[in-house]
Amino acid sequence: MRPNQIFAAMAPEKCEQILRKIGDESPEALKRTVVACAQVMKFRPQFLLKQPFPKRAASVRRALARSSANPLAEELLAVYFLKCRLPLLEEWLGLMGLEHEEGILTQDEVPCPAAGELEEKVAKFRAVDGDEDRELLLHVFASQAAIDWPALDALLDTKDAAAS
Repeated sequence: MRPNQIFAAMAPEKCEQILRKIGDESPEALKRTVVACAQVMKFRPQFLLKQPFPKRAASVRRALARSSANPLAEELLAVYFLKCRLPLLEEWLGLMGLEHEEGILTQDEVPCPAAGELEEKVAKFRAVDGDEDRELLLHVFASQAAIDWPALDALLDTKDAAAS
C-alpha cells in the first residue's frame, strides 16, 4: 500500500485526529501541507486555510488520497510519527533491531528479516495495546520507498483481508 492509498483507506476522523496532532506539534508543517494540498486540488491556499478545521481536514485527506500526492502523503505520515508518535516508532524500530537516530533510519539498506521472525515480531508489536496507530505505523513503514519487505506486505494484506 502506498502512502496515498493509506489516506484513501483512512477514516475521515482518523485523518482529522492526525492533522490536529501535527498542528499541535508542528503548526508550520500543517500549514505547508494544507497549502500544498490546496495546490493539488487547484484551490487558492487562503480558501482552504480559512475553512473550518473538519472541512479543511476532509479536503486535505481527499488531496492526499490522489496518486499525484504520494510524496506529500509520505512526508506527512513521516512528520506524524517523527514528531507526534516518536516513542511508538522507536519501539517498532527497536523491536526490529534497526539502527536509527530519533526515529530516522541510519542504514542505507534495510534487509527484510526471515518471514517467521517478522511474523512473530509483528504479532508482538500488535499485541502490546489497543493503539490503532500500531497498525497505521506498520502500513506506513511498509510503504516507504526505502523498505522492500514483501513478507511484511503479505502480513499486512492478510490482516486487511481478514478485517474486510
